[in-house]
Formats: sequence, C-alpha cells, structure tokens
Amino acid sequence: MITFCTLFSGSSGNAAYLGTDEGAVLIDCGMSGRQVLDSLQTAGLDPAQLKAVLVTHEHSDHVKGVGVLARKLGLTVCATEGTWTGMEHTVGAIPAAQRMMIDPGESFFLCGMEIASFSTPHDAADPVGYRFFLDRTSIAVATDLGYFAPGVQAALEGAELVLLESNHDPDMLRQNPHYPTVLKNRILGKKGHLSNESGAQAALQLASRGTKHLLLGHLSGENNTPELAYRTTHAALTNAGAVVGRDVSLHVAGRYQTGYLYRMV
Repeated sequence: MITFCTLFSGSSGNAAYLGTDEGAVLIDCGMSGRQVLDSLQTAGLDPAQLKAVLVTHEHSDHVKGVGVLARKLGLTVCATEGTWTGMEHTVGAIPAAQRMMIDPGESFFLCGMEIASFSTPHDAADPVGYRFFLDRTSIAVATDLGYFAPGVQAALEGAELVLLESNHDPDMLRQNPHYPTVLKNRILGKKGHLSNESGAQAALQLASRGTKHLLLGHLSGENNTPELAYRTTHAALTNAGAVVGRDVSLHVAGRYQTGYLYRMV
C-alpha cells in the first residue's frame, strides 16, 4: 500500500509525504523542520518511518528545512548535481553517507519502490519531478513547470495519482501591484509556473490517459485562490465529458495544512 499526502503546498513552502510498508520519503522540505514534524503529527504520520528527502530543485520554498530534518532524523538526501550545488548554502553540511546524487531520467529504489526522476522546465539549476512505482500503482509529483513539456507528459502518463501545479491566474498576476514586471515575466515564462488554465489542460491530458486522482498544488498566495484553481480544472474536465467524482477525483492541496490523505493498494 502507498500512503500519500501533501504537508504544505504553495509559493511559501512545499513538502509531501509518501510511504509504503517499508518506509517513507518526503518530496521536498520547504518549511522549517519543526513545521514539517508538526504537520506529520497532525496527519497521524510517523516521522520515524522517514528514510529520505527527495529534492526537486534548490529554491528555498523546496529546501528550507532539508538540512535540519536530514541531520535530525539521519535521512538520505537525493538530488541532482545542479540542485546539490545550488542548495549547499541553504541546507548546510550533510554527511557524505547521507548524500545521494541522481541524474535526470535515472531510476533508483527506496522503501520498496522504484523511483523515476524526470527533467522539468523551471528556472533552476537541474530541476526534476518524481514518479513512484509500487506493484501496479504509481504516483507522480510535478510542480514548478513553465509549461507542460512533452517529456513531462510522457513521464506522468498512466500515473494513478498526480500532484500537478496550478500556480496562478494570469489576470490576477498581471494586475498585482506588488510584483515587478521582471517577476511577472518570469512566472509567465517557459521556465516559470503553470497557470490554472495550463494546469487544467495538463490535467485533461492525464485524465484521458488513465490518471484517476488529480491533486492541484503549488498555488500562489497572491495570484490565485483554491476555488479558482479547482473551478478551472473542473470545468475543463467536465467540458471534455468526464464526471468529477466518478471518472476522476479532484482536490486542491492546502498551502499551510496537510491535504487529502490518499491510500492506494
């Protein structure tokens, strides 16, 4: 059985939990170690089961608590070479025995699972997403996407559950008086973040190829709302003839609280 839930998901910090009968991993740890431990406790998840942190990229909202938690719990930290270089100053010293270098496209094994990494289009040194395989079940995490690249789509197709980015509403972003033009252009660019509409179209593609559970994540705190993200993807699925709740489930990950807890055999 696989247990999966987001602990935090948004531009302020990201962390997700994925566990099997043989242990568990975190995908990113972008809040403080204490906040992540508290969130695990709230969800009824045992931190002692954790074996590793899988890092997608070096931005602070994904690595803020990696070093503290890895040292405290003796966790293996898995990341690409570019990500290791980019996050060294943030995570601090990690013992050599706890460091695992991965290459995009490489598969490795932890907690009884095959874990496949894949490159993602984002403005980071060497960012990746992850897909987890256990028996006939697979779960994938793909946020921080400038666009739904063919390689990302191929890596996700057929996954039973996908955590997929739905970051912003473009009109809200363009009208935001607090964001400078350069930041707006970065977010809207091909190495930025998926808009609600782009995320909805990606969700539609995945649902048409077998995904049964869609979890929208990494929502902007200023340029989006959970209701708007949900409504945009719900409309795309419905207009294509899918019945949400029957053909596919749809949820939105919480920014500061644990999300829906999935248990799949």
